[in-house]
Amino acid sequence: MFKILIVDDDKDFSKAVETYLSRNGYEVCYASNAEKAYDAIYKNVFDLIICDIMMPGTDGFQFASQVRSVNSTIPLLFISALDDVQSKHKGFQIGIDDYMVKPIEFDELKMRIKAILRRTGIAQSKRLVIGGTVLDREERSAYVDGVEVVLTPREFDIAFKLLSYPKKTFSRQELMDEFWDSETTSSTRTVDVYVTKLRDKFSLSKDFEIQTVHGLGYKAVPL
Repeated sequence: MFKILIVDDDKDFSKAVETYLSRNGYEVCYASNAEKAYDAIYKNVFDLIICDIMMPGTDGFQFASQVRSVNSTIPLLFISALDDVQSKHKGFQIGIDDYMVKPIEFDELKMRIKAILRRTGIAQSKRLVIGGTVLDREERSAYVDGVEVVLTPREFDIAFKLLSYPKKTFSRQELMDEFWDSETTSSTRTVDVYVTKLRDKFSLSKDFEIQTVHGLGYKAVPL
């Protein structure tokens, strides 16, 4: 399932978009301003960001510029009431992928999203292939040399996260924040238990290993 972040201070419009996209098979998160959006991006991996321009505080141009400075590939779609050429030009100069003017037709939005995901190759990124190890996010399945590795949903999410960013270290707290409920009573040591399970389940894989970064957390390293 593709995961989309909507950043817009218009709650009614955002709710309508969220409802429509959810009914069409997308997982949708909502942030009413750029600051909340930064928090959401830190805790999640999104496939597409839909953003308004005119927002209190940090506007859409500033937000898109900041996102582009740290992530050059995530698709950005502006949906704004601004219909002037200058705004569109500025958006595309920043690096957005598409621009729609409010009010919008939801069916057109769906077509544009599909086109963006296809054009940017996001659909293919749902499948991680590292040598003989394959993780498919759509099917939530994992294989090593053709043999299925049975994982719980949380084990799969942690493995996919680590392998999506090879050699990047994630702290225990970062993994807890993303994959455990905010009200959990588990300690960060719970992450150690899951990593131990993952190491055991992927023990036959000669393609990568999950290394401990002492005092920090874990990272997946291709072999």
